[in-house]
Order: sequence, then C-alpha cells, then structure tokens
Amino acid sequence: MADPRTLTPSEIVSELDRYIVGQAAAKRAVAIALRNRWRRFRVAPELRDEVMPKNIILVGPTGVGKTEIARRLARLAQAPFVKVEASKYTEVGYVGRDVDSMIRDLTEQGVQLVREEQQRAVQGRAQEMSEDRLLDLLLPQSSQQGPGFTSDRSSTREKLRGMLRAGGLDDRTVEVDVQERATGNMQIFGAQGMEEMGINLQEMLGNLPFGKKTRKRKLRVPEARRLIEQQEAEKLVDNEAVVREALERVQSNGIVFIDEIDKVAGQGGIGGTHGPDVSRGGVQRDLLPLVEGSTVNTKYGPVKTDHILFIAAGAFHVAKVSDLLPELQGRFPIRVELEPLTQADLTRILTQPRNALTKQYAALLATEGVEIVFEEDGVQELARVAQMMNDRAQNIGARRLHTVLEKVLEDLSFSADSLRERAIRIDARYVREKLDKILQDEDLSRYIL
Repeated sequence: MADPRTLTPSEIVSELDRYIVGQAAAKRAVAIALRNRWRRFRVAPELRDEVMPKNIILVGPTGVGKTEIARRLARLAQAPFVKVEASKYTEVGYVGRDVDSMIRDLTEQGVQLVREEQQRAVQGRAQEMSEDRLLDLLLPQSSQQGPGFTSDRSSTREKLRGMLRAGGLDDRTVEVDVQERATGNMQIFGAQGMEEMGINLQEMLGNLPFGKKTRKRKLRVPEARRLIEQQEAEKLVDNEAVVREALERVQSNGIVFIDEIDKVAGQGGIGGTHGPDVSRGGVQRDLLPLVEGSTVNTKYGPVKTDHILFIAAGAFHVAKVSDLLPELQGRFPIRVELEPLTQADLTRILTQPRNALTKQYAALLATEGVEIVFEEDGVQELARVAQMMNDRAQNIGARRLHTVLEKVLEDLSFSADSLRERAIRIDARYVREKLDKILQDEDLSRYIL
C-alpha cells in the first residue's frame, strides 16, 4: 500500500471497505476530509492558513459504524487521534472535565506517537548498546591484571556475545538498575485550568531529586535485555525534537472524534435554559472556541486548534442536529446520515471484513485445536436472528452480532479443551438448536439476546 498520507479519496474508501460494511456516503465524506489535509500543504503559503478543515457530523443509530469509521481513518492518516464522549464533559464551574482537556489528551497522543516512531528509528543502535551493557553485567571488570589479560577478556566477551545472540544465556540472571518514579495520589478538581495545573505539579515533583529513586532488580537475560534496550532507546531520542514534531502534527493533522454529541443538545431548543440543559448548553459554548480555532495551553506548550479536524457523531433519536447551538452547527458543515443495517449487511459483516467476527472466533478456538467452520446458511441464520432481535428489542446494530454469536458458541468455548482435533460446522440447524428455546420465550430473549 502507498504512503497512507498520500492516498486518494477512492483509495481511502477502498481501505475503509476492508473493515466496514456499507455507509458509502460517510466513507466518501471522511475520505475527502483526509485528502484535503494533503491538499492544504500544497497550497501557496499565503493561502494555506486560510484553508480550514471541513468538520463532519455523522448521524445514525448505534452500532452502524460511526466510531469504527473515525478509528480506521486515524490509522490511515497516521495522525494524532483521540475519541471522547461529549456526555463526559461539563460546563466550566461544574465538577468534571472541561472541554480543553480533549486537546490536552490529543497532544499527549501526538507526543506518544512521535516518540514511538523515533524509538523505532533508533532501534538498531539501541540493540547494539543494550547488548554491550548486558555483556558488561555478565562479564564484570576484574581486578586481576597481567600479560594477555586484555586479549583473554576480549576473547571471552566475544564468545559470550555469540552465546547471547544464540539464546544460550537466557537462563542466566543479572542485576539491572531500574529507575522508579515516586507517584502520589494527587487529584485536583475545580475550575478550568486546574486539571492542567495538577498534571504539571505532579510532573515537577517527579523530576525533583527526591521524586526519583533507583533500585536493583534481578532479571533473567531476555527480560533484562528488553528493559535495557528501552532505556537506551529513550536516551537516544531527543525529547525536545519529539515535542516540537508532535505539536506540529497535532496542530496540522490532529483528529478529535466527539461521540454522543446529541447528549449535549438541548431538546427543542438551542442548548436549553434550565435543569441539566444549562450544563449541556455550557458544554456547547465551551466547545465552540475549540472548533472555531483557539489556543489551548498544555504541558508541552500552547496548541492552536484552527486546523484540527473535528468529527462529531450521535444517534439523535430524541434531539436533532438543529437543537445544537446555531454557531456550533455552522462549524460542522458536512453532515452525513448513516443508514440502519439490514439483514444482508449483518451477513456481510459476519464474513467480509478483515476482522470479521467469524474469523475472530475461528482463530480463538483454533488455539485449542478446534476447527470451526461457518457454513453459509449458518451465517445467514445468525444474521436473521440478530436482525429479528434488533426489531423486537432496541436496535443496537452490528453489536447484536456479538451477543448472538457468544450465545451460540458458549458451549464450544467452554469445552474446547475436550474437543481437540475436531471440526465443528456451524450451520443453520446448529444455530437454531442453540437459540430456539431462548427465542420462543420473548421475555427471555429480550433479556439474553
């Protein structure tokens, strides 16, 4: 596959198709939004900062793929990504997290992403250095000196190196210095900014001499090698360069996925004016500057949100998109309605995606030596039952497949160790045998499925 950052919209949709069934309109919208990131960097500098991201609202019932689309998009973009739930945030002055913390979380993700990339880049050098440190531990300096001592030691060291690489020293133990950070149970709740102050205060205390301590641990060679390799990789990475690169990526390519945006929409108004709607409207008002473009202070430095892509999603069963503040609606110009899943969609979801549930269960039971074969009529029966339960009870989309499959395979999963070298075929008859008693009792089926 080509560099994910240069994929065309059609290529992005093709990649999403490998994991998500249907929802062509939503895939097209996010593909265009991602491609526009690439296009913006090729616009003349004087116009580049004027090109704002086209934020998206995904509207659709639960379990149809809203979150999965955003999650797969972030992986394709290789961009800092954070998923948050709007209902977890409160207006400034209420107990809870303020909306600025989503940008701080995004920045943390960006720093982690860049640091991991940098550590992979120096992995080879870190392995060499960790090998030398391990040999020093395995062959400590001797006080005996004499003719030929240096050459003998060098020869022994090289023999040990060969044994180390071949795994011949894996049973040995060595003492390794492990640095530990003293952590306190400090939590600060309060007005906007206090959460960030608490984070910084903990970090400052951890960096003081009395905030860190080192102790020796006895570890087997493989575990010691991994630990030392990680320590050497951290030494080789320039933390200041990591932070600079991360801040640039967050500001230019960051993606914030705000789920359950409908939960902060006032019913029948623009945010509500009394009761819990006061806080809901407050969350919207606090969110507005972030989406419009503002600066948020983080422990790594200020982060501008002007070019961060915001993707909001919600079922909007009770509230409507029009119940959001008009100013906030205007900052989400692209609205896509996702379609409810049909029985045919559920059938495809069970088999077509790379991470299809039938493939997952077959792989899990294969670890016990049990071969699970899903027949075509069995898959169709699973989809039929899931669709029937979605119609009969609350429609939870593809998530219903998890419940149905778990019930059908419950006995197999429990007794798999006694079914080694067996091949079990899951056909329509097998599915009905496992579910008929439950389905006949409507109250029981609502409870279990």
